[in-house]
Amino acid sequence: MLSRTADHLFWLARYTERAENTARMLDVNLQASLLPNFAASAELLWRGALGISELQEQFDERYDAVTQANVIRFLTVDSSNRSSIAACLYAARENARAVRGALTTEVWETINATWLELRTKLRDRLPERDPLEFSEWVKHRSHLFRGVIIGTMLKDEGWHFARLGTFLERADNTARILDVRYHALAEQGSPRPPAGPGEQRVDFHHWAAVLRSVSAFEVYRRVYSDVITPARVAELLVLRPDMPRSLLHCVNEVVSNLAQVRNRHSGETERRAGALQADLHYGRIEDVLRSGLHVYLTTFLDRINDVGNRISTDFLVPLSAA
Repeated sequence: MLSRTADHLFWLARYTERAENTARMLDVNLQASLLPNFAASAELLWRGALGISELQEQFDERYDAVTQANVIRFLTVDSSNRSSIAACLYAARENARAVRGALTTEVWETINATWLELRTKLRDRLPERDPLEFSEWVKHRSHLFRGVIIGTMLKDEGWHFARLGTFLERADNTARILDVRYHALAEQGSPRPPAGPGEQRVDFHHWAAVLRSVSAFEVYRRVYSDVITPARVAELLVLRPDMPRSLLHCVNEVVSNLAQVRNRHSGETERRAGALQADLHYGRIEDVLRSGLHVYLTTFLDRINDVGNRISTDFLVPLSAA
C-alpha cells in the first residue's frame, strides 16, 4: 500500500476518534455541572478539560476567562483550535475524500453525511444551545463510522492502518482523562476517604462521571459489584484486557494490527510496542499506585506517542512533510 494512502486512512480514523473523545470529555464535565457544590470547582474542572488535550495556553490566547461557555465553544467550533470537534470531523472528511477509492460506498457516505449534518448543527448553534445533545450526536456518528468500517471494508492493510489510528488515539485519551481527573479529584478531597455521607455522595458521582466518560460505568458494576473506589477505577481503565477503552486493550490492538503490516523497517517499533504490552499485561495496580499513578501515566503517554511517531516514520508520510 502507498504510504500516502495508508497515512490518510490512519488519520481518518484518528481524527474521528479524537472528535468522539472530545465529546466524551465535554459530556462528563456537563454532567458534573449538575452536581451539588459544582460552582466552587467549576473553573478547575473546565481547566482540566483543556489540560487533557494540552490546549490551556492556546485557549488563554483567545479567551479572557475559563468559563463553561468559552470552553465549550473552543472545543467544539472554534476554527483556531485544530483539535476542536468541527476541525477533527472536517479533517476526517478531507482524509476520506483523498482516498475515496480505497473506501466502500457505505464508509464514504457515513463520513460525508456526518460532515453535512455537522454544518447544519453548527448553523443552528446546537453546541451552544444544547451541548449535551451535540456530544451525544458526535459519539453516535463515531460509533456508526467504526461499525461501517468493521462491517464493510476488506481486512487488508488499509483496514489495519485505520485500526492503528483508532487505538493509538484512544489509548492516549484514556490515559489523559484518568490522569487529569484522578489528580483534579484528589485536589478536591478524593481519593482520600470521604469525611461524611454528603461528601461520599459527591465523591461517588464524580467517579461515576469519570467512568461514564469512557462508557465504563456499567462495566465497573459487572466486574466489581461494589462501591466505586479510585484504585478500582484505575485498575479497570489501565490493566483490564477486556475493557474496550483500557490502556491494555488499546495496546493489545496496536500490537496485533502492527504485526499485520510489518515491513523491514518496523522491527524496533514492534519491539517497543510489545514491551509496553508486556508491562501492562503483567502489571499490578498495587505497584502502579505505589509508584504514583501520575508518573505511570506520564511514562505511558511518552511510550505510546513514541510508538505512534515510529509508525509514522516506518509506514506513513513523515509528520514534518504532512
